Amino acid sequence: MRIKLIGFDSMGTRGMATVIDTGSLKVFIDPGVSLAPRRFGLPPHRIELERLNRHLEMIYDEVMDSDIIVISHYHRDHYLYRIGEEEYYRNKIIYAKHAERDINYSQKIRAYILYNKRGVKNIAKKIEYADNKRYRLDRDVTIEFSPPLPHGPEGTRLGYVIITTLKVGDKIVVHASDVQGPISDATARYIAERSPDILIISGPPTYFKGYKMDEQEIIRGFHNLERIISNLRQGSIVVVDHHLLRDLDYASHLEDIRRVAEERSIEVKTAAEYMGRRPELLEAMRRQLWKDQR
Repeated sequence: MRIKLIGFDSMGTRGMATVIDTGSLKVFIDPGVSLAPRRFGLPPHRIELERLNRHLEMIYDEVMDSDIIVISHYHRDHYLYRIGEEEYYRNKIIYAKHAERDINYSQKIRAYILYNKRGVKNIAKKIEYADNKRYRLDRDVTIEFSPPLPHGPEGTRLGYVIITTLKVGDKIVVHASDVQGPISDATARYIAERSPDILIISGPPTYFKGYKMDEQEIIRGFHNLERIISNLRQGSIVVVDHHLLRDLDYASHLEDIRRVAEERSIEVKTAAEYMGRRPELLEAMRRQLWKDQR
């Protein structure tokens, strides 16, 4: 099994685009990427736009070669939504968050546009609303999806996501988009019960502290992540990225988590580090990028 991480915040764009090659088929989870339209009151810098285009090209190449596409929810950094991008869904099997149930209004509209206005329902090989379902993909490959879980804390207006668990032989990969920690205790229990060998997860949104999210919710996200790590097997890998990597101080926030992980011989990495690269937090650096240009 091979895992390729493409458009993550530690790589300079928003997203959690993940390709898993099982040997017999290729699964692409959340093939999307985007930029924050405004950060620190500033639009994306030229360097961010160039990185976005590079990641989109990589995503397009991987999607063309993929058998299955997974859409965990309908935020634009998690699926292909631009005019013309509908062609990348042609002849693909799509496992997706339900477009009408347990979904907030804005995501419901985006899903409708994708499947109906863009015509994906007519060109995809198959579309399965996968909430709380399990499928056997091959003799030793199964894919399982969680019930709808909150996009962060319980009761959030941002809606729900589904977590993907891919089991290849005796190896388990869990991909947890936008759970933000996880902040939700129910989400933490769900992930812990899967006991993944590799966990790819969105960390707490520390950059929201004090104006969009209560500090106690962010603290709960770190506590839940620590609890999950404390129950993983030795040698497991945890990739923490996305929301947390919009904060230049992300490493200091991970110190306690990494200490617990090291005691259990568990690796905690950003997506960039997992792919052997140095993290580049372009969004969090946007103020400096514009200053340097001036």
